[in-house]
Amino acid sequence: MAEDKETKKKLLDSAKQEFLEKGYMKASLRTICKNAGVTTGALYFFFENKEDLLRELVEEPLKGLIALMQQHLLEELEEGAGVIDLSADTKDIRAAKEIVSFIYQHYDIFLILLAKSQGSRYEDTVSRLADWGEEHYTKLSAMAAEQYGVPKPDKYLIHWTTYVQVHAFTHLLLHEPDVNKALAHIERIVIFLVSGWNGMIANRYGIGP
Repeated sequence: MAEDKETKKKLLDSAKQEFLEKGYMKASLRTICKNAGVTTGALYFFFENKEDLLRELVEEPLKGLIALMQQHLLEELEEGAGVIDLSADTKDIRAAKEIVSFIYQHYDIFLILLAKSQGSRYEDTVSRLADWGEEHYTKLSAMAAEQYGVPKPDKYLIHWTTYVQVHAFTHLLLHEPDVNKALAHIERIVIFLVSGWNGMIANRYGIGP
């Protein structure tokens, strides 16, 4: 029914603002209902609890982000590892801009996920993304080491560089609200990160451009 959809939308809009202002832990269901102009009973008709409200808000954008990341990482594995030519507009830069654009399309949602979700199942989102990336770059660096006949980077270096990469994106979201400025920043950040990758994999052995 149209009325039910409208009520659910009001609750979600109200919940989003409450989470943004107070964070998940301090957010009040009573306040969410009051600001939505509905009763507490109406809320429980649509949602089991506060975390169910949060899940409804963040799950689809989070899945969309993961799908973009998976696509880029799969392409990296299919193409193989190697020194990346920074003289061209690399796929890494294009992929990073696509990810930034998607994140900023859902700016408030990812702000809640990254900075306001403590106390919920989503509070470790950054760590989960980094762990997933670390698994990928462990495989990719092993491929590159075999290709160039050099030692594999140690586990800590892969761990550290993966977290640096993830935090490059999260720092942008938390400190730069302008998407155009964020897109300009991420291009320079990717050049920096790729330069580190080149140095870690090959250039320190005198291999590659």
